[in-house]
Amino acid sequence: MRSRELSFSFVVATAFLIVVAAGGDLRADQHWEKPDEGFGQPISEEDLELWDIAIETPTGDNLPPGEGTVADGEEVYAERCQSCHGPEAQGGEDYMYGTMVGGIGTMTENPRVLTPGSMYPHAPILFDYVRRAMPLDNPHSLTPDQVYAVSAYIYHLNGLIDEDYVMNAETITAIEMPNRDAFIEDDRPDTANERCMEDCDPIGTVADADAAEGSDTEAGDEPDAGDAVEGEEVGGGGTGGQVEMGTEEDEENGEDGGN
Repeated sequence: MRSRELSFSFVVATAFLIVVAAGGDLRADQHWEKPDEGFGQPISEEDLELWDIAIETPTGDNLPPGEGTVADGEEVYAERCQSCHGPEAQGGEDYMYGTMVGGIGTMTENPRVLTPGSMYPHAPILFDYVRRAMPLDNPHSLTPDQVYAVSAYIYHLNGLIDEDYVMNAETITAIEMPNRDAFIEDDRPDTANERCMEDCDPIGTVADADAAEGSDTEAGDEPDAGDAVEGEEVGGGGTGGQVEMGTEEDEENGEDGGN
């Protein structure tokens, strides 16, 4: 009886292993088989328009069609913005943010009061930020007309435009911001790196250190650390050339020139 039970168990186990092995081969074949179709789909220009929302300043290039008034902006603000920024954009301890009004002329003082009126060098920056990030709980939900309107309302509260002002892509760039001349233009050249995956040339300070070492020593010679003098840059190390501080006289006197 025991022999029959063992034989039956052996048959069952063998059959199970065959099924598992066959299933494993099937899954492996399916996994490595390259599908005829790819994933995703080409992106159309219409799809890109939803993401291409950056506004160039000070020109205002890429501002969308539409317009809004100060009065319309007051209504939009009360409905979509006031719960976080407070009445008339004054903020305060009872609200999530501080004031968005005032501070003009404080950029050279301490403390500075940072608001759209006091800080921004170009008026379209406010439109770009509001459309991109506000309201906090539902960004990108405002229409261009609503963004123009609420931007006009905030700039009016800052005393930069009149109550009857109509803001659109043309008029917003004409607003003269008080802080427009306080920024320094970044004239550093653009740089581009080429991708390298194999046999790449050394970069950065390591290459500079190797070059400096090769110019001072012959092939096969090791540089003598004692040849360095105070303040002389010595090549080596991934963080660039190191500076040897102190002199032999300092060491004899027990002084630490590096500290």
